[in-house]
Amino acid sequence: MGLILTGVGVSKGIAIGNACVLNRDQFEINEYVLPKHLVAEEVARFRQALATAKKQLKEIHRKIPRNTPIDIASFLETHVLMLDDSALSDVPVRLIKSQQCNAAWALKQQRDALVGVFEAMDDPYLRTRKDDIDHVVHRILRILLNHAPQPFEASDNRLAGCVMVVGDLSPADSLLMHQQGIAAFVTESGGVTSHATILARSLGIPAVAGVRHARRDIPHNAVVVIDGQQGLVLVDPDEHALRYFRARQREEKRYVTQLAKLKDQPAVTRDGVTITLQANVELPDDLHALKRVGATGVGLYRTEFLFMNRAQLPNEDEQLHAYLHIVRGMKGAPITIRTLDLGADKMLNGYRIGMQGATNPALGLRAVRLCLKEPSLFRTQLRAILRASAHGAVRMMIPMLSAPHELAQVMHLVDQVKQELKEEGRKYDEKMPIGGMIEVPAAALMADVFARQLDFMSIGTNDLIQYALATDRIDEAVNYLYNPLHPGVLRLIDMTISAGREANTPVAMCGEMAGDKRYTRLLLGMGLNQFSMHPAMLLEIKSVVQASNLAELRKMARKVLRCSDPDEINALVDKMNA
Repeated sequence: MGLILTGVGVSKGIAIGNACVLNRDQFEINEYVLPKHLVAEEVARFRQALATAKKQLKEIHRKIPRNTPIDIASFLETHVLMLDDSALSDVPVRLIKSQQCNAAWALKQQRDALVGVFEAMDDPYLRTRKDDIDHVVHRILRILLNHAPQPFEASDNRLAGCVMVVGDLSPADSLLMHQQGIAAFVTESGGVTSHATILARSLGIPAVAGVRHARRDIPHNAVVVIDGQQGLVLVDPDEHALRYFRARQREEKRYVTQLAKLKDQPAVTRDGVTITLQANVELPDDLHALKRVGATGVGLYRTEFLFMNRAQLPNEDEQLHAYLHIVRGMKGAPITIRTLDLGADKMLNGYRIGMQGATNPALGLRAVRLCLKEPSLFRTQLRAILRASAHGAVRMMIPMLSAPHELAQVMHLVDQVKQELKEEGRKYDEKMPIGGMIEVPAAALMADVFARQLDFMSIGTNDLIQYALATDRIDEAVNYLYNPLHPGVLRLIDMTISAGREANTPVAMCGEMAGDKRYTRLLLGMGLNQFSMHPAMLLEIKSVVQASNLAELRKMARKVLRCSDPDEINALVDKMNA
């Protein structure tokens, strides 16, 4: 057996191929002052680099095959839009003019400023959006500095069957490599929420992220095995290991073929209980992914992306248009729209609200707290959601509730907005369900109170686990403590499910735990009957549901909840999944 490296398994599957180690350009950006008469020429050179970068991305976009998942095109479109955004198109020009500095240095200054804003964010998904800034800036710099094209930009298939070993990847890079037929990705940075790994999942490419020093430790052209489920990278494996993983490959291919047959089948347990399986949506174009797996609705529609990377906030009509796209696309199926879950540190490009430089943004002015502090911002969104409710089965969900008085304030604003719409003669669903996310431990501890006041509750496990265990799941120094099976976390989840059952209030789960088949049977046994997850996980969860007997699972779940020993809990969960 050769060298074994570990990382985070971000896209399932087994791949075997020769390593192609790609060392991304290391730019040496000199800082110098230009003579005044050359400033206009430097501005023109910068604008030409922007135009060239845009042309390159549009050409890549043009070559996307028709059967490619729609979210890939969305990522590329986002990068094209970023090139038009004033943060990258205008601010560097102002720096060139005011400082008489070279274009590369002006761009680097603005890149550092933007990345600093993203790094201060508390939400793991949004924090990794700094990668988008880096990828777009990197493309512009390569043009400004006249760097040669990368190997994967060639039109031949020299990378077919290779395992790409890289620092990180942009969506454009990922797509170009996919078109050349690469077998897998190994990245030194990134995690489950980076664009490269989201794309890998959409394209069905096995990937392992966060493998430190991968480019140093994996020789170019070495035989490499990738296990995207376990997060393993085997370098120069022996013949016995190769036989084992080739057998795994064949087995997984059969498994994926079988899963595809479940699309139109109901999610019903062996003892006849129907389970609701819905999907999380981030962009309107994600609807295509929902339809591919037969999701019964949208359990979480994140609205943050309407507000990001822009100078002005979206108005009511723009928000309404985005919501109606989802509503009409789902043709009567339920859609749960989560109100804005941004913080004061996340209003970019000229629009900043509230506290500046929060010491700990995760515990600061964000989500419902921000919305209540800025009612004009919140009212605009409430109006758009209520107006959308006239056209379909829309539900509204409030994030980060921690105390009943917050909910009371929200309901007061909702009543005011309803009255406004009524006076204006605008239609809305008077009985639109309003629910809340249970993601703060205090909310779980008071779930019985919230269950009596809300139409539904949804457990956001990502934040609930982080807050309960005081650990950041993407901080490599402490993320080993992030454990969905911690007895304290399980008790908070059980408390919420039980409170919903007592009050006859539906309880769903929309965090990553809902889309991990290791926890499905335990959650079913605890009484959870509504799951919402990334579309790529839905069919796998459905297969577990169909093979489960709730009566048996309830007894075993009770045993798990009585345990305090982590090893014993893990053993019982493994037994449930056997």
